This record gives sequence, structure tokens and C-alpha cells, in this order.
Amino acid sequence: MFIEPLNSRLNHSPRTGWIEVICGSMFSGKTEELIRRLNRAKIARQKIQIFKPSLDQRYHVENIVSHNDNYIHSTPVMTSREILELAGDCEVVGLDEAQFFDENIVGICDELANAGKRVIVAGLDMDYLGKPFGCMPQLMAIAEFVTKVHAICMVCGEVASHSYRLSESNERVLLGETDLYEARCRRCFNLGESVVHRE
Repeated sequence: MFIEPLNSRLNHSPRTGWIEVICGSMFSGKTEELIRRLNRAKIARQKIQIFKPSLDQRYHVENIVSHNDNYIHSTPVMTSREILELAGDCEVVGLDEAQFFDENIVGICDELANAGKRVIVAGLDMDYLGKPFGCMPQLMAIAEFVTKVHAICMVCGEVASHSYRLSESNERVLLGETDLYEARCRRCFNLGESVVHRE
């Protein structure tokens, strides 16, 4: 479990910012972990701002919602530049579904951290083809902390790190849930449709 670093405010020095990335496949608990960390920041009475891409309206127009139905209020944005404008004097910035943000998100996160903010980012590290997804590789490279969470393979029950698409669509971005995707381990992902689901 991720333990937050000691807050530099305790020794009265200027606040040090950093970037945390929570990554993994679909159904691995990325959003759940993001919500957990943000709620802990709230308990610590830190000012937080939370953002998500406006195109992701699967569960709710504004709230970030986990597969376990936990949720936290967020602000949907069309571009990553809006985050910089809306973050204001907050101490903690949370971002969900980072892979859907435009290419400027890496620089925005860097700028926020350089301004002394704690930036917590959650997103898919790989797309349905098993390839690095969007800005996630760059965010993982510049982050001080990276947490890779895992799901359970829906075929064999092993640890899963891939999002297998059940649809025949070739669109890179195809929003969906259990009707369109399932978590799979490396072996079952590579075997594709030839595997038989366990009972």
C-alpha cells in the first residue's frame, strides 16, 4: 500500500511538489486507489482539486466513480490547459483517466508539481493491443512515485495486467466496461479468443 511522504509543512520549509502515478489494466482498482489517496488528503484538511476528461461519462458526468461504486466529485475538462487554470491555490491535484488527456498533460503535471503541489494521476498504462497508452509512459518517467495495480484474469484467475477487448472495433479509444473489456494475464491476452473461460 502506498504511504504518503511526510508533509514538508511540518518543518516549515517551502512545500515540495511531486507526481504520483497509479497505473494498470482495466478493473485493477486504479480509480479506487486514487479516491483513497484523495480522501486521505481531505482528512488531512488539504485543499484538493480533482479533474477528469469530459469525454468520460460512463458512470457520471462529473463524479469520478470506481467499479466498487465509490465516488468523489471532480471537474470535467476538455483540455489539460484548463487544469492549470482551475487548480488555483490547492495543495493536491487528482487526475483520473489520464490516458485520455491531450499531449500537454505531461507538461501541466510537471508545472503543477514544480509549483509545490502533490499531483496524483491514475490511468491505463496499456491500450487494448498491449501498447503503451497516450501520455502514460512519459508521466511514469517523470513521476517520483509509480504504483502499478493489477486485476484478476477473467480466464484463468492469475494476476492480470492487460485489458482485453471483447469487441471487434479497431478504435484506439472505445469507452466501455465489462460489456467491451475484461482483464487478462499475459498468457490469456496473447492467446486471445482461443481461450476458454473457467467456470
